[in-house]
Amino acid sequence: MAFSVNTNAGAFAALQNLSLTNQALNKTQTQINTGLKVASAKDNAAVYSIAQKLRGDVSGLNAVKSSLDRASSTLDVAIAAGEAVSDLLIQLKEKAVAAKDAGLDTASRSSLNDDFKQLRDQITSIVQNASFNGTNVVDGSTANGVIAITNANGSNTITVAAQDLSLSGSIVTLSSTATISTATTAAAAVTKIDASITKVNTSLSALGSGSKRIDLQKTFVGKLSDSIEVGIGNLVDADLAKTSANLQSLQVKQQLGLQALSIANQAPSTVLSLFR
Repeated sequence: MAFSVNTNAGAFAALQNLSLTNQALNKTQTQINTGLKVASAKDNAAVYSIAQKLRGDVSGLNAVKSSLDRASSTLDVAIAAGEAVSDLLIQLKEKAVAAKDAGLDTASRSSLNDDFKQLRDQITSIVQNASFNGTNVVDGSTANGVIAITNANGSNTITVAAQDLSLSGSIVTLSSTATISTATTAAAAVTKIDASITKVNTSLSALGSGSKRIDLQKTFVGKLSDSIEVGIGNLVDADLAKTSANLQSLQVKQQLGLQALSIANQAPSTVLSLFR
């Protein structure tokens, strides 16, 4: 064994071990503070890269949720309008059938006609006001219908066709100027109304099916987003129970390292005993 006051190998070794312990302790404390075992690329470049990509997917799915919510609300408004139009057509049919009676007195016919026109115009009012966030899919102004993105990069979509429920259209064939002022016009109105009721019900079926598909997609996207979040957690989240136990172990090692360094630093002083 060589004695030297110039070189203290024991102190060097103790200092290196203490430095490693301090590095591990700092890493453990960071995990406890952040709750992450991989908080940056330097912790684990491959895992961090994967986690970042998955976080991007989650962000994309958040946009999908917003798109689906918007589409769902737009369709809810459209369906409400369609149901209201269907109800009004039924009321219009009642008035028109009553007005077909050739023996109806003038006052009664006039009253029926006035009610008919008010109900007829109410269809226009409902259709023109059935918009959500500036989109109306029942007044003929939206050719592309309701479009919602369904995946994280926006490359896939669901489209629900618009349904023009305006008067004098291909669905509601009743004219916007239709009256039941005579038995003849009342009979013509009944024919138009019957055809319109059938077509409106078909349109409501299309809107309802589209809305159901949107709701199913919303449920799926929610589950997919949750699954990805869990996957990210599995990759980067720290096991705090294990980390806490590791922290206590490293703190003990740090204290022992300090004592070992202190002992190693005292070794050169033993050389003095050789000169007494």
